[in-house]
Amino acid sequence: NSISREVIANIDSYLDRAAADPEVIAVILTGTGRAFCAGADLTFLNDVPEELHPAESARFIRTATDVMRKMELLPKPVIAAVNGIATAGGMELVLCCDLVIAAESARLGDGHANYGLLPGAGASARLPRKIGATRAKYLFFTGDLLPAKRMEQAGLVNDVVPDGTLIEHVEALLAKLANKSPLGLRRMKQLADDSLEFTLDQALNYEQQINEYYMVSYDRKEGVTAFNEKRKPVFLGR
Repeated sequence: NSISREVIANIDSYLDRAAADPEVIAVILTGTGRAFCAGADLTFLNDVPEELHPAESARFIRTATDVMRKMELLPKPVIAAVNGIATAGGMELVLCCDLVIAAESARLGDGHANYGLLPGAGASARLPRKIGATRAKYLFFTGDLLPAKRMEQAGLVNDVVPDGTLIEHVEALLAKLANKSPLGLRRMKQLADDSLEFTLDQALNYEQQINEYYMVSYDRKEGVTAFNEKRKPVFLGR
């Protein structure tokens, strides 16, 4: 449950497959065993001369950053099912997900300070945006792991569920998403993410522009027709 070069390559490949497959409604990211993800696996440096450690570490961090950004920009919902500890690179993975469901026993934090490290795959940029600068600095400075319930109160986690029921709850959430327009979900994600970079007036204008594009889509027309006919819509994602 650590982020190795192999894990990053696999995530990259899965993201490409998910983006290309119209049958994929959303992506679920979870761990096995006791941890969601405890951070980066830097053991590959053991086979690298010490003088090359900075360059190889920077290359690894850049690759991880690029893949996490790719996950963040995936035009489909990405759900983190946090089954245990999520720290350092594990927290950075969580921060790139659209929705976060956590088991009661899960604990989340930054953790880099515990080993004299800095966030390298986006935590310093994303965590303050998610939970505010004051809360983020506490996690950065202390390296503490906080209970999932605390992180729900902070706004990072959407829902905390009993241990042993995590996947059941995530599958129920996925079933809800499966009844929605894939194109509509894509546009909503686009609006929510992009609007953070705009002023309010810019965001309102942007919303109108995206609505104008969406109004000519099949799914929008189908939704309105189904509403008027008092039936469940059948969306095609186009």
